[in-house]
Amino acid sequence: MLDHTLYALSDSTRRSILLSLAEKERTVNEIAEPYDMSLAAVSKHLKVLEKANLIVKTKKGRTITCSMNYSPLTEVESLISEYRRFWDSRLTELKQFIEHTKPDES
Repeated sequence: MLDHTLYALSDSTRRSILLSLAEKERTVNEIAEPYDMSLAAVSKHLKVLEKANLIVKTKKGRTITCSMNYSPLTEVESLISEYRRFWDSRLTELKQFIEHTKPDES
């Protein structure tokens, strides 16, 4: 699932859609309004977001609304935290090595 989430987040339009949905639930037409693309193109982006479980579609009569689902982002946050811990420790070790091997300036 993480691969689907990262793929969905790799596109700036999809990230923009998610930011919009973080504010409030929106219809597909409301989501498509600010973009200079067809409704079909926006729908393709929504399908990618839905496959990644980042949005939830709800049908009310003939209207489809979308809302944000934050749960897949916890896995992304966890992955980023692991990389941060890894690189922080490596950079700390590198700093200590440089300080230990630095020639005296006396």
